[in-house]
Amino acid sequence: MERSHGQDDRVDSMIRIGSIVLRVDDLRRQTAFWQEALGYVPRKTGDSDDFVLLRPSDGVGPNLSLDRVHSTVQVPPRIHLDLFAEDQAAEVRRLIALGATEVHWDKRPPDADYVILADPEGNRFCVVDAG
Repeated sequence: MERSHGQDDRVDSMIRIGSIVLRVDDLRRQTAFWQEALGYVPRKTGDSDDFVLLRPSDGVGPNLSLDRVHSTVQVPPRIHLDLFAEDQAAEVRRLIALGATEVHWDKRPPDADYVILADPEGNRFCVVDAG
């Protein structure tokens, strides 16, 4: 990565994460869950019966794409989302009410700043205390 020579001396990048793709079985259920969980909205065009792209309503941050392709959930997952929350406890309760489940992991440190959850199909993600 090269440093730009602009006034703000920021780092320019040639690439960035545009979308994180999650394989799902039930596209409708998973779309509803992740749309409510993140407050994302579907893009206007280009989606199909097998694929939905959800984007941040304010346009800031990566998209979450849901691809209806059966795959086996791997434990532990090779990759997972870390969702930052100002009020972690409230967000965990809200996500569980939407259909997430809490995952208990015996190696989780007692002072961990994250709670492990799984979406309705078992895809794990963490809610990190950012407060």
